[in-house]
Amino acid sequence: MKQKTIKSSISCSGIGIHSGELVNIRLNPAPANHGIVLVRTDKTPRVRIPAICEYIKSALNASTLGVNGTRVGTVEHLMAALSGLGVDNVEVEVDGPEIPILDGSAAPFVELIKTAGIIELPSPKSYLVVRKPVEVRVNGSYASVKPGLEPKINCTISYNHPLLKRQEREVSVNPDDFVNHIASARTFGFLDDVDRLRSLGLAKGGSLHNAVIFDREKVVNPEGFRFDDECVRHKVLDLIGDMALCGMPVLGEITVHNEKAKQKLLDVEETVRQTIKEIGYVDPAIGFDYRNCAVIRTIHGQSADISRGV
Repeated sequence: MKQKTIKSSISCSGIGIHSGELVNIRLNPAPANHGIVLVRTDKTPRVRIPAICEYIKSALNASTLGVNGTRVGTVEHLMAALSGLGVDNVEVEVDGPEIPILDGSAAPFVELIKTAGIIELPSPKSYLVVRKPVEVRVNGSYASVKPGLEPKINCTISYNHPLLKRQEREVSVNPDDFVNHIASARTFGFLDDVDRLRSLGLAKGGSLHNAVIFDREKVVNPEGFRFDDECVRHKVLDLIGDMALCGMPVLGEITVHNEKAKQKLLDVEETVRQTIKEIGYVDPAIGFDYRNCAVIRTIHGQSADISRGV
């Protein structure tokens, strides 16, 4: 399978959900092996931030990437749209510190990308192939990744809310399933959290136009849900966006039940050291071993606020 980019440049504008500021973005075609790169055009000189896990600076309330103090936040919905449509190479110009939230889902980004058009490039696509099962269990929560012939996600959520006792969704990560079943699921949150978040300088741009909001008994949005299980679909969307920061599609089956286990799965040092040990690097005399090697951790667990669906 070949790498892909967009056929022509295209732009849109919107409000940042946390900053509340108007942000303009422009997607530009990029050559093979370029990857997804964010460009802060409001900086002189412009700052380029590759959209890969090495540049993650925060996972508190949104996925934020950065280089030398310059950051771009709330990248996960745009990354999910690009990944879900199989687009590997794009330059994303942005004139502020946050990708716009638009309607709270990835659907507007999907339409933007489709309008620009998608074309193949001559170079073959690369994949991150899962060779060995990894699983983590934490206080009843569970996360695993195992080998598979295609990218697949199974996600289960459970909240102390009458409408969110349990939701489960399994999806193959391909363009048709992503567009038809995942892309339009909106982010969600709880009315009880709004004042606290705004007191912290967050959610300044949040509204019923870009999030599903729950009070203690029901959905506040007059239009209700887009899907009966919209919330778990959105968790799948976020996970697709976060996994896109691997820099290439992941061939494997990912299962997540609740959020704590996913946070622990992102704490990879113990898993990396154990894998190095099992490969056979156990003797310091050879210059590399599982006890003394450096493990650079750049992906961090999500905050309790994101865990509640903010």
